[in-house]
Amino acid sequence: MTPVELSRTVLHAVHRAVDEGELAVAVLPERVVVAPPGPGGCGDYATNVALQLARPAGQPAPAVAELLRTRLLRTDGISDVVVTGPGFLNISLDGDADGRLVRDILRAGLRYGHSDTLAGQTVDLHAAHDARAVVLMDAVARVLRSQGARPRLTCAGPPEDAWVRILGVPSDIPSDISAGTGTGTGTGTDAPLRPVPAPADPTPLGRDAARWALLHPAPHDRPHIGDSRSEQHLAQRETNPLFRVRYAHARTRALLRNAADLGFTPEPGPLTPEPGPVTSEGDGPVTSEGEGPLTPEGDGPLTVDGEAQSLIQLLADHPRVLAATAAHRAPDRLARHLVAVADALAPLLPSVLPLGDEKPSAAHRARLALAEAAGTVLAGGLSLLGIDAPEHL
Repeated sequence: MTPVELSRTVLHAVHRAVDEGELAVAVLPERVVVAPPGPGGCGDYATNVALQLARPAGQPAPAVAELLRTRLLRTDGISDVVVTGPGFLNISLDGDADGRLVRDILRAGLRYGHSDTLAGQTVDLHAAHDARAVVLMDAVARVLRSQGARPRLTCAGPPEDAWVRILGVPSDIPSDISAGTGTGTGTGTDAPLRPVPAPADPTPLGRDAARWALLHPAPHDRPHIGDSRSEQHLAQRETNPLFRVRYAHARTRALLRNAADLGFTPEPGPLTPEPGPVTSEGDGPVTSEGEGPLTPEGDGPLTVDGEAQSLIQLLADHPRVLAATAAHRAPDRLARHLVAVADALAPLLPSVLPLGDEKPSAAHRARLALAEAAGTVLAGGLSLLGIDAPEHL
């Protein structure tokens, strides 16, 4: 919630109270001023609107403030409202949810999104004797383990030596030509995997590029291997989604190294400087009495800017993506999610480090923490796909 949105929210509460007969005010204020709390106040923002309305409404200011408090507490984005002094409304915003998310990611590390929802379940996976099918099965097994399941893998034939050496599939997958047909010896959830085979040998691409080429397309789509687009999997340019994902991760690691050289470390918190007071019309900061302009300490949203918000939403969605990937045996869902995270991270990166003579601020530390969290999600997701996340690229 931005300062302007908060101001309009308070004004809307006033209008609703008048419309529903709780306040008898002939002339409503055109604007509501919100400002950082003064001495004796608390929360993120305070307003004296109850004091302004008390005389016209014929009610004590604390009674007007309590009436508005009840309405504001039902508003999304507001966590608490406290009445102090002669009737000031002190409003706390639910703005630390983003900080808690970043802290949770950094605390969990590469295991962020892992769960035990499938604990105790044995899942039988069977693959045809085909490179793509075996790589797909390996990736599905990795994600299933992240959700607590115990996958048991079988293949129609022993994996080729090149698949093990180059593609990184397990060498000890048992052969069972009847598995996945209902006549095999396995028990538990039978989930045969039958992706469209690769049109050519993927091993010349190397482990990381080959696995991405096989896993990024949906299982029913043909991977671009052996045709004119095969080279894109090795290209270090923006048109290559794997490059974008790995480059974004490497940038986050470089930012952490550079920040350490500058003497500051990541710390979750608001991504923008604390703004000065504004009015509901959004026409610039004013004093707490509404009599004149103040120079703001910063602008933008109270906690995150628009560019970072989409990134935070994607990071929060990561556990659901892992659960869906496991449930649908579809690593392409995770691969596409990682691309989305990398693309959402890119606009944030230039603002992480201070520029010129600028000193590192709390906002810089918070942006660094968010970037580190995004890099952690990218590295963890790539690991589940069996792909390396280099710190230098």
